[in-house]
Amino acid sequence: MGSPELEEFGVAGLTSYQFDDIYDEMFENASGVREHYKPLFDLLMSLPAEEVRRRKHSADVSFLHQGITFTVYGRSEGTEKIFPYDLLPRIVTSAEWARIEQGLAQRITALNLFLKDIYNDGKILADGVVPREVVYSCKQFRRQMRGLQVPRDVYVTVVGSDLIRLPNGEFVVLEDNLRVPSGVSYMLTNRRVMKRIFPHLFRRYSVRPIENYTQVLLSTLRSLAPGNRGEPTIVLLTPGVYNSAYFEHAFLARQMGIELVEGRDLLTHDNKVYMRTTTGLRRVDVIYRRVDDEYLDPLAFRPDSALGVAGLFNAYRAGNVTLANAVGTGVADDKALYAYVPKIIKYYLDADPILNNVETYLLTEEKQRQHVLDNLDKLVVKAVGESGGYGMLIGPASTAEERAEFRARILADPRNYIAQPTLGLSRAPCLTEEGLQPRHVDLRPYILYGEKITIVPGGLTRVALRKGSLVVNSSQGGGSKDTWVLNS
Repeated sequence: MGSPELEEFGVAGLTSYQFDDIYDEMFENASGVREHYKPLFDLLMSLPAEEVRRRKHSADVSFLHQGITFTVYGRSEGTEKIFPYDLLPRIVTSAEWARIEQGLAQRITALNLFLKDIYNDGKILADGVVPREVVYSCKQFRRQMRGLQVPRDVYVTVVGSDLIRLPNGEFVVLEDNLRVPSGVSYMLTNRRVMKRIFPHLFRRYSVRPIENYTQVLLSTLRSLAPGNRGEPTIVLLTPGVYNSAYFEHAFLARQMGIELVEGRDLLTHDNKVYMRTTTGLRRVDVIYRRVDDEYLDPLAFRPDSALGVAGLFNAYRAGNVTLANAVGTGVADDKALYAYVPKIIKYYLDADPILNNVETYLLTEEKQRQHVLDNLDKLVVKAVGESGGYGMLIGPASTAEERAEFRARILADPRNYIAQPTLGLSRAPCLTEEGLQPRHVDLRPYILYGEKITIVPGGLTRVALRKGSLVVNSSQGGGSKDTWVLNS
């Protein structure tokens, strides 16, 4: 179809659709649909409102029956929620994806080399490319990892990097998640539901598959097992049913055909890890851990932790068990360290970043700190170790009291914060009660690193479902979309 005037489609809510300088994933402007979105747009225009509601209800029921939930901490009205989603897919062209894939592979290669370096020779620190104080003051830096050799020198097995699209259409990296990145189960279940709700559209688009993710993850974990173990035993270590991502832990373990365990299910003996089973103890070779460093082993880290396994770190140091991701990887996703990633890429790979960073102000530097304090109403301030949208100030949407509170926090502990410009995240059309409306989105592709680097074609598109919101985290009212990467 050509370039329809959107006023013609008031029945779909398009007369009130917002157009401005923000990049819109579906529409080039108020009178044109992007070429790769036209089949989806045609379908939307052809479906009666009642049929759209029926398909949405069918998807709701599917999510409910699958128990696709997450936990919101600190809410008195109850914590368990069905994961919110939007029925319309986010579509990425083959050319766009090729650049994303190359950029992420480059980035994870450099960050992995960085982690190996800082825990061994420290050349990048000696050369002054990254200041020692930035690394050594990071709460996620683990001195216990110094000199420890990890299998294949792979520190970051599973990565979820957050990308945003700027008003000029460019994808940039907003942050890296190298500790225990979550959300991949929602990516996989979104796809299952979408294939059932829009089967003809899905086939027409020739979408790249993602269904093999769990088998690729399993193969990646196997490749990192200690040597001479034959068929390795792999388990997924969860903090338990009260963790916000427990649905995902259970889902992934089931899909991979491995045991889902808690710390109490494991024990150590002679620097080896064993799992309790109904037939006796069974040696464990690889632990895909979804437990943070400090809770892994009460003998090595927090002594009050009931989530980990006493003696686990000694078994790890002895090379008798692999932990994925490695202990201490959090130093590379510290938001202050993020500002140095372009230099890290240049240092290890002698190349410029394929995917750029967002401009970032380091508040330990006096001039940058003063600039941020003078412009709190215009900037986004983030705590360096937080995730899930917590510990964050969005200047343009903040109150004077909130800005005063963050000013005091910054002055008390400048190392704990960074600031960035308030960015115009791209928008994608969503089905709302007001009809088709734009909402801000980001993209979290998932990267697996073992014998080779594998990047799932797509990832989790997270959506700020609240009108005007820039926060896509589910804990802050965000949801998700299926992400379709086209074959051509």
